[in-house]
Amino acid sequence: MQTRNKVFDDISQLMTNAMGVAQGAKAEAETAMKSMMDRWLADRDFVTREEFDAVRAMAQKAREENEALKARLDAMDARSD
Repeated sequence: MQTRNKVFDDISQLMTNAMGVAQGAKAEAETAMKSMMDRWLADRDFVTREEFDAVRAMAQKAREENEALKARLDAMDARSD
C-alpha cells in the first residue's frame, strides 16, 4: 500500500511540474508575440490618435472655409446676372 501511495505522489508531482512548465512556456510565448507585434507596429507608419484628430479638425475647417467661399462666389455670380 505504501508503494502505491508513493507512485501516486510521484505522478502528482510530475503533473504539477508539467503544469508549471506549460504555464512558463505560455508566458514566454505571450511575451515573444507581444514583442513581435510591437516591432511590427513600430515599423509601420501609423499616426497617433492625437495626430489623426488634429488633421481631421484641419480638414473640417478647410471644408467649412470652402463652403463659405463657394457661397460668396455664388452670391457674386447671382449679382452679375
